Amino acid sequence: MPGVLQDKIAIVTGGAQGLGEALSLRLAAEGCDVLVSDIQGEAAEATAARIVNEHGRRAAGVRVDVTKEEEVAALIDRAVNDYGRLDLLVCNAGILVSGDTDLFPVEKWRAVIEVNLVGYFLCAKHAARVMKAQRFGNIVQINSKSGKKGSFKSTAYAASKFGGIGLTQSLALEMAEFNVRVNSICPGNLLDSPLWVNSLYKQYAKNLGISEEAVRQKYIDQVPMKRGCTYDDVANVLVFMASEQSSYMTGQAINVTGGQEMR
Repeated sequence: MPGVLQDKIAIVTGGAQGLGEALSLRLAAEGCDVLVSDIQGEAAEATAARIVNEHGRRAAGVRVDVTKEEEVAALIDRAVNDYGRLDLLVCNAGILVSGDTDLFPVEKWRAVIEVNLVGYFLCAKHAARVMKAQRFGNIVQINSKSGKKGSFKSTAYAASKFGGIGLTQSLALEMAEFNVRVNSICPGNLLDSPLWVNSLYKQYAKNLGISEEAVRQKYIDQVPMKRGCTYDDVANVLVFMASEQSSYMTGQAINVTGGQEMR
């Protein structure tokens, strides 16, 4: 049976591991050909190989630093040159560094803003260039619940995500006349993801002065539905937002938080 997104051409940034890998594979399962971009080039190629082997779709892995405009522009141009057009851009690349604001190094602050906000801008800018000429297209940013509500000792991350929603809304207004939609998805805490398991539990345990196990329980207790967000929870919404089923939606920031965020 054809997928919901049969024969669409998609780019996923930060697509080599974790949520990005899951989104890349899900788009392929729904019928997309996928350019998997990531700063980890070999991992991007491995994800692309999985797409070809498991789903029979065209795919390629590309090393891209989303803070470098020339690399982003080349990525967008490659989609058009190799596949003829660009239907969907998923801006998933991001980093999170937490810490006390009064002790937070400005270099780390700038790094978070560069990847999460400037990187989103550059990807959206060059996708908009192509999609405006095509007079169709779809841009979806993977944002966060931290784009809706401040995050304890994560000021740089929250600032970057609040800014991302402003960019989504502004670009949506600008691109509506060209039949290009721009939306954000705001997941809750992906408690089983590599970001949490390999980094955030340690960061938050240190910041809060509690064990990593206690950190996990603390974040589960904050969710009315009493579980963390999963890759499938996000992928289900992405497929909807990328499809014609959401054709009257633009400029939105959709919560996928188990009721933790309702605005």
